[in-house]
Amino acid sequence: MSAVLTGARGVAGAPYFTSVVTVILLAVLLLAGGAAYPGFLSWQVMLNLLIDNAFLLVIAIGMGIVILSGGIDLSVGSVLALTTMVAAWLLGSAQWPPAVVIVAVLALGALFGAAQGALIHYFQLQPFIVTLAGMFLARGLCYLISIESITIDDPLFVAISQVQVPVLGGFLSVGALVALALLAVTIWVSRRTAFGRAVYAIGGNEQSALMMGLAVGRTRVLVYSFSGFCAALGGVLFAFYMLSGYGQHAQGTELDAIAAVVIGGTLLSGGYGYVAGALSGVLVLGTIQTLIAFDGTLSSWWTKIVIGALLFLFCVVQRLLSARVPT
Repeated sequence: MSAVLTGARGVAGAPYFTSVVTVILLAVLLLAGGAAYPGFLSWQVMLNLLIDNAFLLVIAIGMGIVILSGGIDLSVGSVLALTTMVAAWLLGSAQWPPAVVIVAVLALGALFGAAQGALIHYFQLQPFIVTLAGMFLARGLCYLISIESITIDDPLFVAISQVQVPVLGGFLSVGALVALALLAVTIWVSRRTAFGRAVYAIGGNEQSALMMGLAVGRTRVLVYSFSGFCAALGGVLFAFYMLSGYGQHAQGTELDAIAAVVIGGTLLSGGYGYVAGALSGVLVLGTIQTLIAFDGTLSSWWTKIVIGALLFLFCVVQRLLSARVPT
């Protein structure tokens, strides 16, 4: 009996435990949906989970790296909205070529994130405060461009928004493929490069990372620059999806991204978790939304209620496990 209890404690304390719990939760939600609603488990409905949440997955990947480093980035939703506004204005009013617009907004997002990272490190400011200011700044800049929604009718953007890439009898959008490619690259970077190891080390214990001679400042600036880049890339994908720029786009997306990362198994205090957990976390949120859509009688606010309950539950589990995680 004692051997069984010891084994159970060992499994619960393993690094992959919360990630496995998330995958099991996702499977339970999908099976429950399949049992309750005909057609819920159809292949295209599963692919639609990726299509509808591609921009959120991209933002959650960047947020996951930030949280692994022990930080937080509340500006990502506003940077997404600013990206759609800048892209729509450059395409419509300034008549810039679409390829140049995409490169420009991605560079803008990366620079915005790098500036936040520099402020956090060199002025020893709290990430919560700096990125909260960044959130208000980016959202406010949207309304300097226009207070109305700007339609995007550029032929390239319209063509990309209509592309359907065949996948085993169904189809994926360009945005979903970009999100999956970014996830694969980020998983490799986080596990196989010196930058990835530095992110985990800083998130685990910054003072120890400094004593080991790691470039803490450079890593932190790169982490927030990557998050800003992901937010801008999410904005480009959102522009493909909505074909418009608007200051009200992606309200509260930063909180959805944080929820997806935590539900995906990453410790909110940093240094522990997997980038791949962002995918399972986003799919859990998307499945909850799809269940409510199939039901047809529940308000969309039930999505927020269920996400809040799950986030609370996972934070409690993380708190219990954190005592067993070496730092």
